[in-house]
Amino acid sequence: MMDIKRILCPIDFSDVSRHALEHASAIAKWYEADVAALHVMTPPLLPHPPVLFAEPPHSTVPSELDRRTAQDRLQEWLAPLRLAGIKTDPIVDSGNTASCIVRTAASIQADLIAMGTHGLGGFDRLVLGSVTEKVLRKATCPVLTVPPATSTTAKVPYTRLLCPVDFSSSSLAALQLAFSMAEEADAALTVLHVFDCDADAERSLAFDSPEFRRRGEDEARARLEELLTDDARTWCKPSICILEGKPYRQILKVAENEAADLIVIGVRGRNPIDLALFGSTTNQVVRHASCPVLTLRQ
Repeated sequence: MMDIKRILCPIDFSDVSRHALEHASAIAKWYEADVAALHVMTPPLLPHPPVLFAEPPHSTVPSELDRRTAQDRLQEWLAPLRLAGIKTDPIVDSGNTASCIVRTAASIQADLIAMGTHGLGGFDRLVLGSVTEKVLRKATCPVLTVPPATSTTAKVPYTRLLCPVDFSSSSLAALQLAFSMAEEADAALTVLHVFDCDADAERSLAFDSPEFRRRGEDEARARLEELLTDDARTWCKPSICILEGKPYRQILKVAENEAADLIVIGVRGRNPIDLALFGSTTNQVVRHASCPVLTLRQ
């Protein structure tokens, strides 16, 4: 089972990042983890200078006063966590937001990054296709993406978890993390396998045969049953679901039907093919889920 001891939560002082901090706090309580809150200071957008390659004005560089102000605001945001007995660490950095988040996560050896899907200024700040997607692709630790409180049906503590499994190494690692979190939260866990017939024309034709469909479902169920160890059955309440269709659509549908509080999903490696495919299942799930999504790269 995975152990979470240090959580990094990027904060831009938006309502979305406050919501992400609430989820980070809940997870920190379960695992007795520390929470580091990171605020990245970025220079404002500048108009085109009158002279090509002109030096930017000094005001674009965050001042020491700006840094102290940001540090004080982080301390205020972290006050409820400290009252709950959670050890906190406010961090102020400046530069490219995604790079600072990934670099800080590595430097403090974070076991988890918890961040909003978008923040200050709506889709102009933390937005898929920009900061969040870059962090999802580059972070070496799991990333929890939290949608705005106004659009989520989830709540903490989590009581209903969903983990899609396609039997890849990344999805199996995600399942182990889902077991751990379900145990910590005393939650129900649905393990979902989706037959993607659209991606396999031969399988699509074969699935027109009731016998082939039944045999495929039986084999998938047997493999999933083997993954549900005695410990998993003892410490959480797992169930199995097998469907056919486009994986991300079925994942989102099951999450909605079961009012899932958290989706735990594996992401495959970092080679060019994997990065190109990132925009399919995982990206669609993160974009459209009404609950937090925990991605684990293998």
